[in-house]
Amino acid sequence: MDRKNVSHGKETCRWCDTCGTLLLGGSCSECGSPGREFEINSPGDIRPCMGDSVKLVLRLFRENFGTDLPLRNKSMFLNKIPGEDRTDEIIAHGSVVGVLRFDLRSGRILLEIRQAGAELFSDCAVKNVIVFGNMSGHLKGKYIPGGNIRDVSGDFPAGSPVILRKGSRIGAGVAAACSADLRNQDKAVKIRDISEPSGLVPSPDAGLQTFAGCNRGHAKRLGRAAAKEIRDFLARSEKLPLTVSFSGGKDSLAAYALACAAAGKPELIYADTGLEFPETVEYVEKFAAANRCKLHKASGGNGFWDNVGAFGPPAKDFRWCCKVCKLGPVTDLINSDFPGGTVTVEGNRRLESYSRSSIGFVTKNPFVPGQINLNPIRNWRAADVWAYIFACGLDFNPLYKKDFERIGCYLCPASLSSEWQNTRRIHPEMHARWENYLERYASENGLTPEYADLGLWRWKILPPKMEALSEGLCLTVKKQSAGPSVELLKGASPCAAGGYSMEAIVRMRRNRDFSYVAEALKLYGDVKYSPDYEVALLKTPAGRAKLFGGGQISVTAPDADKAESVFSKALKAAVRAQMCTCCGICAKKCGRNAIKISGGMIVDAKRCVSCGKCEKSCMVMHYYDKLMVQTGGTHACGAPPSAIR
Repeated sequence: MDRKNVSHGKETCRWCDTCGTLLLGGSCSECGSPGREFEINSPGDIRPCMGDSVKLVLRLFRENFGTDLPLRNKSMFLNKIPGEDRTDEIIAHGSVVGVLRFDLRSGRILLEIRQAGAELFSDCAVKNVIVFGNMSGHLKGKYIPGGNIRDVSGDFPAGSPVILRKGSRIGAGVAAACSADLRNQDKAVKIRDISEPSGLVPSPDAGLQTFAGCNRGHAKRLGRAAAKEIRDFLARSEKLPLTVSFSGGKDSLAAYALACAAAGKPELIYADTGLEFPETVEYVEKFAAANRCKLHKASGGNGFWDNVGAFGPPAKDFRWCCKVCKLGPVTDLINSDFPGGTVTVEGNRRLESYSRSSIGFVTKNPFVPGQINLNPIRNWRAADVWAYIFACGLDFNPLYKKDFERIGCYLCPASLSSEWQNTRRIHPEMHARWENYLERYASENGLTPEYADLGLWRWKILPPKMEALSEGLCLTVKKQSAGPSVELLKGASPCAAGGYSMEAIVRMRRNRDFSYVAEALKLYGDVKYSPDYEVALLKTPAGRAKLFGGGQISVTAPDADKAESVFSKALKAAVRAQMCTCCGICAKKCGRNAIKISGGMIVDAKRCVSCGKCEKSCMVMHYYDKLMVQTGGTHACGAPPSAIR
């Protein structure tokens, strides 16, 4: 595949018509054919269609057209494209034959047929076929009046995909009304496309083995290049143990094989977040045993359920759970099992997400000190990964055959609503536990039931596509914070005694003794604390802050800017102390050993130099802006206070 049409949102792929499958390299490893070019939509992270996904595609075509014959026993692929939820192009016979789309409103996967699919199914379809006439010129995008319809095959509801016939021309469309009412409509059918048959040649029967064989050479070349990259890094770096971050997914499986090719048998690091699919836990343990790999297991335990009450549902833009359930335990594991550090091969790919789109070969996670990460498959497509797995003959997680595109925590906000339906199908008890929590959360925060039903909990701030959906359905979906809020009683303004002052009340769940707030304040200056009155006094060169156990904060400083700066530090200390998850990352990040974890963060003021490294590594501080809610107050000038951010 090349990216020569990427400016137009298209990727160019090639298909071997002789063998009947997708080609990833320069030529087919079986017949030597260079293949035929065809286009798919960007970003082009195409993947094989296998297991239950094949059954799903065939079922959709049978339901809509009464047959699946043109796709039966054929090599098929899925290409994820933008949409509200799951939206996949269906590739077969070297063309995009349709699109399957998960409809959030109905909770069903729907089929949209494309021009190539209409041509393939035109002669064998026994329903959803419409013959029309009395129209000429350019017809794409136009509506067929009901009076122009000559024949309708089968019974179907409005919105159904239909195959169109007009003389020798064949097309794809969508019914604007049910089959019984079509002839009574001014706009009966919308034409997606229609043209003379393209002469598409049906492919021979083929499956995953055909795909693997035809791309074996390409997969081996990719593997050799990636393994060399790992070897070259190890040769020029300090001698640290080589490990693989083994999640149980396909990408980490490819990373394992590359690490083996580069440096022999690596040790495996697996983070059992406490939210794993049982199939994944079993697969990882069996894989390690079968391949005689030492397995280091970090456990998130009950961390998610212990903290969800304080933080609320995680979201794509609020992944607090990852820090608590994965990175914290992995940090502890590395500290104990690899005290000198480790080089870890990971399966991160640029096409997985926007946040990884610019990832390099060598990275370091600020939340996991002591680990150097190598990303040898960063430029691979999903199809490349699968071709390499097949070429190496590796066993993969059985969940991939159950129509899962990605495999992680079962309630991960990065997953799709369609996959959540799969979870309900195979693990109803796990599905019910999270659904029950979401329903309670929505009720307690004045949100409509669709907050859970439509998967709107997956965003702290809704993206435009979901904002439009919620507005169209008139839903109350603004997510309330389960975390702290601050009411600014007095913004930075002149004080009668001189200088400037600020006053506020911070409200949050009290998770531990107020003395921990005093400990967190030590990161910013000198602290005096009275346990009898629950008051802590912070003194810094910029000003002073007084914090009370009841949530009151008062600040004095020489000028407005310094008052806001001290207020921000005091507020962050209070939030950080009460919402600390005891993950211990801050303690491991501190080079002066000034922090220890004992029911919360304890600070040795004599060692601390206020460098800020611990704050940068703190999960609570990382999401501070999303956690904090302002309930009132302004600056003296009338602008919203910036100090709480």
